[in-house]
Amino acid sequence: MKISLFDYDLPEELIAQFPLPKRDESRLMVLDRRTETISHHIFSQLPDFLNNGDLLVMNNTKVIPARLIGKKEKTGGNVEILLLSVMANGLWKALVKHSSRIKYGSKVIFGDGRLTARILDKTESQERLIKFETDGDPKKLIEELGKPPLPPYIKREIEPEDKERYQTIYAKEEGAVAAPTAGLHFTEAVFENLKVKGIDRVEITLHVGLGTFQPVKTENVEDHIIHEEIFSIPSEVAKRINETRSKGGKIVAVGTTTVRALESSIDANGEIIPRSGATNIYIYPGFKFRAVDAMITNFHLPKSTLIMLVCAFAGRDFVMRAYHSAIKEKYRFYSYGDAMLIL
Repeated sequence: MKISLFDYDLPEELIAQFPLPKRDESRLMVLDRRTETISHHIFSQLPDFLNNGDLLVMNNTKVIPARLIGKKEKTGGNVEILLLSVMANGLWKALVKHSSRIKYGSKVIFGDGRLTARILDKTESQERLIKFETDGDPKKLIEELGKPPLPPYIKREIEPEDKERYQTIYAKEEGAVAAPTAGLHFTEAVFENLKVKGIDRVEITLHVGLGTFQPVKTENVEDHIIHEEIFSIPSEVAKRINETRSKGGKIVAVGTTTVRALESSIDANGEIIPRSGATNIYIYPGFKFRAVDAMITNFHLPKSTLIMLVCAFAGRDFVMRAYHSAIKEKYRFYSYGDAMLIL
């Protein structure tokens, strides 16, 4: 299967550079797989399309302020570090801008000097290992000094509001370097209207990694190696999902990250099992979905594993037609953009 099948041309002005003033005023494109029809709405109308007894499954990962700007101890030159994950031994995996110019053992100073980082060796995947040195708690200082790691297609300076808006209102478990963007549209008002209609929600965790932004560079889809992400599905959540399905309710996955976690955790009997660990599940057309009945997602980059997952769920031709419709209707694309509900 050729990657060119998942390409499309997007006018640059449709890439959302800022969030809307109100989260739930994003537009909502609704795709009905049964009738292959497309309709246009506002996200606050989401409850109108779901039924009593349905269950939303949401990813409660929390984005860490992973972008740190510091200076080399010896020369004062600027250094940009993007934290990826913390290891059991306390070292961090990170990307360091211009890392080829930074020698092993070099020290970088942040802020007023309360936090320093020593740049260590490279990992097998060419990330750098970093050891933070401070008298205080490194995580607290990273929270104070770091900035949200906005995606590279947001071409502006990070602003104070990004720390709140590039985060879902239900974010709890720290560990993501990218937001689960389908959840950015939810507000307490939307949750209340869902509850009134008898639609409940549960939370799982999948820490979104940097690989979520990486386009597929192989000509053949099957040759791509997908990134690995850490996730957890608690036993009480698995139980709720299984009970919902047994009663005929739909499982509505909020975001592709939730889809990946659920489809990684279904047994031969069609039941979700509690699980914690890593998944590198690769979903593209031909994949047989067994855990998810409906999906909320944003609009994704061309030639990405995310658009392939959506095409696998709703059909490539239907999804590409929806994307062309979104462009014609001037929807806002990507992380701070509009949403899609696939039924």
